[in-house]
This record gives sequence, C-alpha cells and structure tokens, in this order.
Amino acid sequence: MTIYQHFRPEEKEFIDQVLNWKDAVDAAYAPKLTDFLDPREQEIVRSIIGSQTEVKFELFGGTHSSERKRAIIYPDYFQVEEEDYQICLFEVEYPSKFITLEHPQVLGSLMSLGLKRGKFGDILVHDGRIQFFVSKDVEDYISLQLESVGKTSVSLRAQPLANAVQPEENWHEVSVTSTSLRLDTVISAIYHLSRQKSQGFIQQGLVKLNWSLIENPASECKEYDMISVRGYGRSKIISIEGKTKKDKWKITAGKAK
Repeated sequence: MTIYQHFRPEEKEFIDQVLNWKDAVDAAYAPKLTDFLDPREQEIVRSIIGSQTEVKFELFGGTHSSERKRAIIYPDYFQVEEEDYQICLFEVEYPSKFITLEHPQVLGSLMSLGLKRGKFGDILVHDGRIQFFVSKDVEDYISLQLESVGKTSVSLRAQPLANAVQPEENWHEVSVTSTSLRLDTVISAIYHLSRQKSQGFIQQGLVKLNWSLIENPASECKEYDMISVRGYGRSKIISIEGKTKKDKWKITAGKAK
C-alpha cells in the first residue's frame, strides 16, 4: 500500500510537494513556510506530517478562524511566532456609499495581477468593508499594481492583523446521509436536490470542488472538501462518520448562510 491510495489521483503532485517539504526540513533542520493552502491541502499536510515526531507543522491564515492558511513545517527545536507566517492585511478603500463590491470581483482583480492563488489568503467582507490577506513577499507588488476592482478605482491601506474584520459568511452545521460519497449524491444530500439535477449542474460547469471546476459526477468526496454550487452557495464537509444500519454514509457538513 502506498500513501497515494488514501488520496485522489489529481492530488499526487501536491502530496509529492508535501513529502519534499518534510524531507527538506528534516535534512536542513530548518523551517519551511508554504503559500496559503485551502482546507483540503491543509488536511493533506495534516495527514502526512501530523504523525511525525521530529518534523512538525502549524497553520495560520491571519486570524485563527481563517479558511486559507499558511503552514510552517519545522524541526522540533523551532518555536513558531505569528510573524514567522509573513502575512500582511490590506483594506480596500473605495466609495462604498455608492458602489457595492463583492468577493468574486476582488478575487478576480487579484488574480488578474498574474500571481498564483497561493499568494492570497481569505478575502473578508463585512458591512461594506473589504480586506484581504497576502503573502509578505508580494505586498509591495500588490500595493503598486492593484488600482481597480472591476470598473471601480480603489486604493489599498495596510492594516495590522489585529484589525481584521469578521467575514459576513457564517456556517450552519447539518447532518445528512448519502447513499455514496460520489460528488453528485453528496450534493443531492446537502442541498436537497435530485441526483439528476446535481449531475446536470456538474455537467454544466456550475460546480466547484476545492475551488476547481469539476466535470466528473463520480468524483469521491472526502473530509475537508469545499463544494460550491452556483446559485446554491458553498458547503464544506466537516466529517464523514461511517455508515448507518441502512448502509448510508453519515456526513456532517457546513452550509454557508
């Protein structure tokens, strides 16, 4: 049995990267800081490194409730401090009395700067205020380059991490059962849709799994997966708790309110 059998085939590249990080920390006896990881990537890091005794890891994304987090993988002598994560917080200044900006517009504008997604953490929206976390190594570049979000001119103001707003998105926990862990059946269970409708959404390109468009209804869902169905919102798989007496999977999920 290999380690890859516990994960999806498309996750092999990231698994190899985590293994390389672990080996590098072990060999150099020095810490390694990653880019921002989504919850599924964090779970892979947890699975691979969590059982180690000489190589450890910790996660932080700007706040302790952050969804996207950077990992520090480190030898047992190292003491992790908050500043070691090299995270900066920007607030977007724009005429909020006259214009409404939303999360997708901010993310689209950030991605248009030519940086990979791992350089950005959570985007926080609350009462018209918009903030986002970035990796410190791109702080100056973003400060100079981001001049608009959509068609709206904006400016950026650096903020201490302690000034991060609480995002408006809250999660409502639900318990559901599903005949299988296939993506289409899990979507049906969480969103109370027919399997035919779930399959249709997937085939129409309306479903993302861990922020990537997914076209295979038979893709298997795993713990910490993030699911987005256009028009129905986001959900995340908190835990998969085995099977019921009727041979259905028991799933605890969070649904964005």
